[in-house]
Amino acid sequence: MRRRLALVGVAALALSGCTLVPTAKAPVIISPKSVPFSLLGKTIPGTNGGRVRFMTQPVYIVDATGHLSASSRIVPTPPTLASVLRELVIGPTDIETITGYSSALPKNLVILQATVKKGVGIIAIDEPLTSLPTRQQLLALGQLAMTANGVGATKGIEITVAGVAQPSLLPNGDTATIITASDYRSLLNS
Repeated sequence: MRRRLALVGVAALALSGCTLVPTAKAPVIISPKSVPFSLLGKTIPGTNGGRVRFMTQPVYIVDATGHLSASSRIVPTPPTLASVLRELVIGPTDIETITGYSSALPKNLVILQATVKKGVGIIAIDEPLTSLPTRQQLLALGQLAMTANGVGATKGIEITVAGVAQPSLLPNGDTATIITASDYRSLLNS
């Protein structure tokens, strides 16, 4: 038994030095001609000159003090309400989480559709936010309203569930079907 164990150990040690991938002591320059599928081209392969450009766009998350704070996300240009809210729903980055940032949005929130019409963002979600505790609900609505404002929803947002406009809680205790970023300015970390 000991002999087999010793033999297995020696074999494992011998094989640990083997690899299928050859190594080099320094980086190897690859000729652009050897990169397939036009991956180094300025346009998207397989399209008629299609390009994607990116820009940073602010989304609002909850900082360590429990207030809303802007954070940058990279989105395709031109940014749309749907693309920016997609980044917001993902939540804080690992680094932001380590430093105490979080999101008041439910982890299982599904945004079905998000468009801007005449300056009002229409955000269709799968479940109402009214089941959240009051403070979390206010922060979540503030995150949505302030983030949407930066993408053209300057006249506010309307949240719908199954096509029905939902009354949204305001910081002063009232409710409204269309809420604006200025309604939630008191939640900002100033």
